[in-house]
Amino acid sequence: MRYARQIILPEIGETGQQKLQDARILVIGAGGLGCPVLQNLASAGVGNIGIVDGDVVDETNLHRQLLYTLKDCGNSKAETAKKVILELNPEINVTAFSEFFTAQNAIRIVDDYQIIVDCTDVITVRYLINDVAAAKRIPMVYASIHKFEGQVSVFNYKNGPSYRCLFPEQEGLNTTPNCAVSGVLGVLPNTIGTFQATEVLKIILEIGEVLSGKLLHYDGLHFQTQLINFSKNPKAVEKSIINGSLLLNSKKVIEDLTPEAFLEKCSQSGIVVIDVRELEESPEFKGENVIRIPLGQLEEYSKKLDKNQEIVLFCQTGQRSQQAMNYLLKSGFVGVFHLGRGIQSLKNQFQ
Repeated sequence: MRYARQIILPEIGETGQQKLQDARILVIGAGGLGCPVLQNLASAGVGNIGIVDGDVVDETNLHRQLLYTLKDCGNSKAETAKKVILELNPEINVTAFSEFFTAQNAIRIVDDYQIIVDCTDVITVRYLINDVAAAKRIPMVYASIHKFEGQVSVFNYKNGPSYRCLFPEQEGLNTTPNCAVSGVLGVLPNTIGTFQATEVLKIILEIGEVLSGKLLHYDGLHFQTQLINFSKNPKAVEKSIINGSLLLNSKKVIEDLTPEAFLEKCSQSGIVVIDVRELEESPEFKGENVIRIPLGQLEEYSKKLDKNQEIVLFCQTGQRSQQAMNYLLKSGFVGVFHLGRGIQSLKNQFQ
């Protein structure tokens, strides 16, 4: 009875509903885009859903992330989202990963999922998702939002274009502002996330025309849409597959610093501790070796550092410091670490 209205569609039927029940979908990010994706996939009867997010619910999320309420503030997004969508549909299986998606945990998390839904707002994580998806030969359903606009596409679908075909990776440290910096209309991610969920369902059901080789651009302020065609770049696809394969086959794992290990390193002389948050962010973490270099300035500042110098990075949640660590390691620095869950994991230090 739950799915009766979609089962009567000739394109779906009982066979299609069984496909949904058997599907294994990984949603990376349980924020503005992830909330509507999760709600719609769970409601449609997608039987196995993974949720990846290392963040906690904040009051500033509530105007657009409709899975959460005020009482959820301070709680894990992944665990809270799991609880809510299981209440919405207790017939499905949900796995929560209360951690950010990184090169260190990608192999373990991706496992045997069939589609990855990119609901992140970090450029470097998108390249990581793309490369892992390309290497595993599974689709990546992409979206991004900015102020009043959003865009959606599907990459690595049936040997189609990859994320790198449309967005070649730039040298240097990409610090494109997210909605915390530039702002976003609350309804926008819910609109764009619903588009993403639609693409996921079409891929599972093998119906309609999937947005592979096409970028849908949506302007909510003027209610305009534009469909942009783009071509497959074989070299970009090859790079995606090689990068992903190297990662999936790598036995070298760089562990994130725990709060205890971080504090121990901060107390050691000769170690440079860099806070990559913006200058106005709090709480302030003081120490003799601590300097504040916002992420956007790190590329220039790193030219002054010895590449053999031991460096410890931190930010609010661990995402920006992860991005900074990846950049420095790529640039030839050999002793770089970061605080895995950010300064929020040191709450007891500020009480």
